[in-house]
Amino acid sequence: MSETLTRRLATLIADTRPDETARGKSRAGVLDYLAVTLPVLLGRVADSGMVCLRRVYDGRDARTRALLLGYAGHALDYDDFHPDFRGHPSTVILPALFALAAEHPTVGAARFLDAYTVGVEAAGRLGLAAGRRHYAMGFHSTGTLGTLAATAAAARLVKADAGATAVMLGIAATQASGLRAQTGSAAKPLHAGLAAQAAVAACQLALAGFSGQPDGIIEDFLAASCGGQQDPDLLTDRWGEPWRIVTPGLEFKPYAACSGTHSAADAARRLRRQWLDSGHTLDALLDRLDHIEVAFPPGGDLAPSVRRPRNGMEARFSLEYVIAAGLLLDDLTLAEFAEGPVNPAISALAQRVSRCPDPLAPPDELDPSARFHQVTLFFHHDAPLRCKVTRRESLSHPVDLSHKLRRCLAGETDATIDAIESLSRLDSPSALSRLGTLLLSALHQPRR
Repeated sequence: MSETLTRRLATLIADTRPDETARGKSRAGVLDYLAVTLPVLLGRVADSGMVCLRRVYDGRDARTRALLLGYAGHALDYDDFHPDFRGHPSTVILPALFALAAEHPTVGAARFLDAYTVGVEAAGRLGLAAGRRHYAMGFHSTGTLGTLAATAAAARLVKADAGATAVMLGIAATQASGLRAQTGSAAKPLHAGLAAQAAVAACQLALAGFSGQPDGIIEDFLAASCGGQQDPDLLTDRWGEPWRIVTPGLEFKPYAACSGTHSAADAARRLRRQWLDSGHTLDALLDRLDHIEVAFPPGGDLAPSVRRPRNGMEARFSLEYVIAAGLLLDDLTLAEFAEGPVNPAISALAQRVSRCPDPLAPPDELDPSARFHQVTLFFHHDAPLRCKVTRRESLSHPVDLSHKLRRCLAGETDATIDAIESLSRLDSPSALSRLGTLLLSALHQPRR
């Protein structure tokens, strides 16, 4: 009998060895995760969802820790993105790994980074195998495919053999869930926490001897959730050639908003600079402006689906609000997309923005890499101003993760931030345990 897809995947997870290039990219992912997670854990930004979760999940076991760390990493929607996965891999993978590493003191940095690399590989391969219909049908890949990716990483961390890994994947797949309809609410980052928790549970159950089907589960999962567009061979063919964490790699966010808004934000910010550099004022812009149009490929606004945000969380997923913020503000900071009321001036300008999908562009579902946003300012009497920015252009400007860490932890001492950045490199024997202690102490420190 030929080996099943689930068994092939399990064997690759257990046996393949990432290279040093992949480990280097993994270190960058750890730093970005710390930058976006610690502000939530330390209470530097308000997050009522975290407050509620701490009341309900007050244990100190690995499953609870994974859930809370996963939620915190995705709470600001500032965490990394992977284009093959069409979701946020690190905020499901790293919480599971940190939670399990705390209970396996023999785990070292190299093993941790290899497990992370394998998890991102699984995430990217699952996204490719699932195809574009999985997301278009309403599934939130971070929660659904992320459960399996985090389980792959967890299995690698604990050195599970291929047979046990197959059982873990099966237990994880039967728990995988998450709907895009929760966008703009605390339930969206909860998907990441639940995925990390499910991964830890699947790992622990299998290690305890709990039984599950080792064959056919991944096949059935893809068949049930991909609208007939799945390509299972993409899950395992040429695994690690190159590693998905290297190519196409993790995408780090410059703004705490949905990545589907970023090229629109860049276009708006360019128009702002052009207007101000010509000697005009923002007041003049608002007085002369009639309306704003944003063009994009058909379906390119699937992720940023909120048109009239009612709060900062919803504003992260609104093209209209992000464009207005890019025109009005020098910088797009965490404060503009924080929990609480929207900025009334930005909200008022956002109401002048209309979406105009370009019918001549290839549908976003077919080629998300070709996405663009073209923002056009129409005036009462003057000629329009127009700026088009492609997704590739936006990504061509790398994010300075050290600077991002300092922005996210503004108010902390330089010594504290330097120490966090140093630990993120995981290049000393004690770095992993010290980093785990930092996260877990922040997770459980008392709140007033």
